[in-house]
Amino acid sequence: MKKYTRRPLSFPILLLALLTSGCIGKKETSTIQTMQWDKTILTFDGPELSEEGEDNPFLNYRLQVEFRLGDQIVNQPGFYAADGKAAETGAQSGKTWKVFFRPSIAGTWTYTVSFRKGKNIAVSDDPDAGEPIAFNGAEGMIQVMQAEGHKGRVVTTGSRYLKYAGTNQYFLKGGADSPENFLAYHEFDGTFKGEVPKERDGEATAALELHKYESHISDWKAGDPTWMGNKGKGIIGALNYLAGKGMNAVYFLTMNIGGDGKDVWPYISYDERLRFDCSKLEQWEIIFDHMDHLGLMMHFVTQETENEKLLDDGNTTFERKLYYRELIARFAHHLAVTWNMGEENGPAGFSPNGQSNEQRKAMVQYFKDHDPYQNFVTIHTHSNLKLIDELFDPLLGFEALDGISLQIGNPRDIHQATLDWINKSTKSDHPWVVNLDELGPANRGSDPDDREDNNQDTLRNQVLWANLMAGGGGVEWYFGYLNHDNDLGCEDWRSRDRLWDYTHYALNFFQQNLPFTKMESRDDLISSKQQSYCFAQEGELYAIYLAKGGKCTLDIRDTMDS
Repeated sequence: MKKYTRRPLSFPILLLALLTSGCIGKKETSTIQTMQWDKTILTFDGPELSEEGEDNPFLNYRLQVEFRLGDQIVNQPGFYAADGKAAETGAQSGKTWKVFFRPSIAGTWTYTVSFRKGKNIAVSDDPDAGEPIAFNGAEGMIQVMQAEGHKGRVVTTGSRYLKYAGTNQYFLKGGADSPENFLAYHEFDGTFKGEVPKERDGEATAALELHKYESHISDWKAGDPTWMGNKGKGIIGALNYLAGKGMNAVYFLTMNIGGDGKDVWPYISYDERLRFDCSKLEQWEIIFDHMDHLGLMMHFVTQETENEKLLDDGNTTFERKLYYRELIARFAHHLAVTWNMGEENGPAGFSPNGQSNEQRKAMVQYFKDHDPYQNFVTIHTHSNLKLIDELFDPLLGFEALDGISLQIGNPRDIHQATLDWINKSTKSDHPWVVNLDELGPANRGSDPDDREDNNQDTLRNQVLWANLMAGGGGVEWYFGYLNHDNDLGCEDWRSRDRLWDYTHYALNFFQQNLPFTKMESRDDLISSKQQSYCFAQEGELYAIYLAKGGKCTLDIRDTMDS
């Protein structure tokens, strides 16, 4: 049973800029119109079911819709949505099923619906498993109009950078790695402390209360989304603030059961693994829709080191497949998605029972096989350089893994570590996007602006510019565990207002001034070796970063005519 009570409201949900289509029966067809890159929702009425019913709608039913345009195929899973408006009503039962589709190409798409019932069918890839029911076989068309100038989806390129598919502009990341329990928000349904958090050396101690982000309520604007009346203003305002500072990414866990915060999960209870909370996930979707609107990448961190063997003992079989399927069905359509297979993945001294290399590969492969939008897939590391080598060396050349999510304990190692993994992956014929997503020391990370012995200027050099000038994909800022507004307790992103400025300036410099996809690290060409960097398109352009200013010599003799 659920450990909380929902209060249903009587007023109807307001749908903005969403196209819906309801259809029942094989002969029934429908035609809808939408724009390229816009979210399109198909809704269907099936049998009356419940989150907690004996007949599990998440496990014993499977909705799959195939969208086609010429040789383009998008095979999109759907999901059980209770009454179809659970974010507003808190409903736990109903007969509504939904599919989210976001077309990348203009033209007339057709779709065909598969809706089948059978024991555990949701985790089966057999298209003929179970038996067809209800609206199985429904068909329709979607007329998609061209969206001129739209950036489109952030996609992989087979190189060390991501890019926007609509404009071909390359993507460099800058954003927040903290709070990692960003979704532990007090106005989401079914969100509470599953256990009283325990203090562990080297980690932030979670507050006993959920996030409220009260200082950001004033950043909420008229017309911004809410749910159940006025809920959501704090978290929406926080995102408004961060995007207004020029940031484009937010890191968050989607499950920290047994982890540090113990306050984020997609299920109907802390102890459940096979039934999902429809209203909570629909409220998450309101947040993610707003992130699309703001141009913020959603960095979905699917587990953390303490719980990486919670599902199926670390294998990708029954529970884990169901979890991943729900994430993909509900959230893969968004325009900027990172699927992170886990924070601090693999064994370490404080967490010795980690996943194996084969288990890591299976997780990554599942997303590549089942995400119809082929979003960016990565894995986060422990902070020790030796453990990083042990994690990633066996994965070099593994084509399903698009990049790596580095945590580095000593900031002075970040430039070289970024460069090493770019070079290693390039030599394996499968270049990785190398992001810096967490920095040490763990107790400090990036200091708040008001700390007297503030480390932000040092981090600007040793972290931000260090990653970018090595050819890295960008950074997210971790807040440490002893600072105020720390990794689990941050309530106010203004605590690092100056750091967002530093990040914005660096990203803008690269985007506006450098053909960075054609450049590479050439620190060997400059005389200054004290945390100074050279990024070069040899014979054409040289960008030099001097940590302490001053002068240096640039050696371009090899590019001069003899």
